[in-house]
Amino acid sequence: MKILVINSGSSSIKYKLFDMPAQTLLASGMVEKIGEPEAHIKQEVFQGPDNAIAIVDKKLPVEDHRSGLDLIVKLLLDSKEGAVTSTSDIDAVGHRVVHGGDHFSQPVVVDDMIYSQLEALNYLAPLHNPANLLGIEVARKVFRRTKQVAVFDTAFHQSIPDYAFRFAIPNTYYKDHKLRVYGFHGLSHQYVSREASEYLRKPLDQFNAITIHLGNGCSMTAIKNGKSVDTSMGLTPMGGLMMGTRSGDIDPSVILFLSKKLNLSMEEIDKLLNKESGLKGLTGENDLRNILRRYEEKDPAAQLAIEIYVYRIKKYLGAYAAVLGHLDAIVFTAGVGENSTFIRERVCDNLDILGLRLDPTKNSVVGKVIQEIQADEREIKILVVPTNEELEIALQVLRLT
Repeated sequence: MKILVINSGSSSIKYKLFDMPAQTLLASGMVEKIGEPEAHIKQEVFQGPDNAIAIVDKKLPVEDHRSGLDLIVKLLLDSKEGAVTSTSDIDAVGHRVVHGGDHFSQPVVVDDMIYSQLEALNYLAPLHNPANLLGIEVARKVFRRTKQVAVFDTAFHQSIPDYAFRFAIPNTYYKDHKLRVYGFHGLSHQYVSREASEYLRKPLDQFNAITIHLGNGCSMTAIKNGKSVDTSMGLTPMGGLMMGTRSGDIDPSVILFLSKKLNLSMEEIDKLLNKESGLKGLTGENDLRNILRRYEEKDPAAQLAIEIYVYRIKKYLGAYAAVLGHLDAIVFTAGVGENSTFIRERVCDNLDILGLRLDPTKNSVVGKVIQEIQADEREIKILVVPTNEELEIALQVLRLT
């Protein structure tokens, strides 16, 4: 069964084609800078792991998402550089949808009614969901006979209990407007927690862990008996840890100050906290690699930013350890979590109170497979687990269809 996974953004479409249930990656690609004079198109077609037999990498105008998806189909069907011979070879298309509200806790086949329900959730994720739905709308027209499946980044966190997801504000705002913690990166947290439990040969329904997704966006999740019971992001992806350009947790009165005292509009505050804060706000840039280099050069701004970054992760580790009571593992994943040995070392430093101790030699290795990096005598495992959100989408589509 061939499943095409699409992640449609405001100006980009990323995609992967899998042969399931073998989990074989057949093709991977992206179209970036849609609507600009020159879009960037890249596709790789694979024959075996890491063996790209055809690579397309070029720039040309792409007017809109319909044109972008038409181009993707053309590339996938190309007689020399493609991966399939007909659109009918693709059995299902899985779409990443960032926000499913509190209505969608499982993937769904999209029909007109479901599409309307998804449109009604746009107000919860105005930066993400409209682009996701645009990808579904276009794919329904291009792949007319193929099932379109929406898979939600929030769904994994629907198991969080009410005492953890409710805000302490008047009840009407939850009942009438659904203001609550939803959590994000759910596809990643779900994938790596399952991978970790299988690696440790621990039944998932008995597995307790703290998963740490560190990329440009950052989040942590407390996993109890295989289910999410708390997570650091809230109503939107802005809450929790400090991130590349997002502030993370902040005293709500800061927003009042920015509005009342500095006369910033809500749009300006949204931009400030979402796109100009975090690492970028403290250092002027959000590329952690550059900031770490400046840290080594004793740059004060970079040093402070790293201290805050690590400190907040430690705070959540302590809080979630207390929530879980028993801990089998902590799991690092995503771009920073998988590749920054320095950040992992700093996060795990001086955590004997939680029974955690990192082995520097093991931690120094960066690879593409699951690694144990804890000291040998430690019962609680420290794992690095490469995430694969696209494969998680394909697995969920396979189970549904």
